[in-house]
Amino acid sequence: MRVGAAQMFIADSPAVNEATILRLAAQAAGRGVELLAFPEMSLTGYNPATLGRPGFKEELEGSLDRIARAAADLGVGLLVGRAEFAGDRLFNAATVFLPDGRLHTYRKIYLTEVEARYFTPGTGHLVFSYKGYRFGVIICRDQNYPELARQIAAEGARALFILSAHYYQPGEARWKLPKNRALPIARAVENRCYVLLANAIGSHIGMVSLGNSLIADPEGGLVVMADEASETLLTCDLPGDNIL
Repeated sequence: MRVGAAQMFIADSPAVNEATILRLAAQAAGRGVELLAFPEMSLTGYNPATLGRPGFKEELEGSLDRIARAAADLGVGLLVGRAEFAGDRLFNAATVFLPDGRLHTYRKIYLTEVEARYFTPGTGHLVFSYKGYRFGVIICRDQNYPELARQIAAEGARALFILSAHYYQPGEARWKLPKNRALPIARAVENRCYVLLANAIGSHIGMVSLGNSLIADPEGGLVVMADEASETLLTCDLPGDNIL
């Protein structure tokens, strides 16, 4: 089974982000990818002015419907980071759109201090099945907590997707690169699973994200890694053993 991680720029405009997601999804389908992850908040971005504007929730629902249709039309499962509204609460979420119409949503548990001003933390993990494999999903800072990945692996996850948007001030973005490369590799080795990190690139909300999306194998080997600034599709083929 071919899986992938998309590295992309996140704009303030959800319409622009939706177009990027759909374009990259179509490219991935052409390369035989069956399950593709996009970065954290890749659909909506983080800009409070965007998230709070009148009519935004309705616009978001329209985008989610179109992405679901694209997953079905392309035959590719899509993992998309986005804001989720639930009553008066706002979550940093990732929704899994499977071609058969099934949806799964994970809410980020371990928020940064800045995120905690706006978002409510999630309370449960996500493991889902697709084409005979089990997969887990976490978001960005969740990778710092090995017990979360361990719980997901204990439920049979063959691969763990990490949706990230490592936005920092430029200096901090530079010195945190080794840490944000190392943790996905550590999670892969600890849990004997593949780890796919989909990260953002470029500037957003006054900060910068330096890409370096990657795929690590269960031995901790780097299957492939992206650069700091390019829109990129990373892919690998999961072995056919140990499936359900």
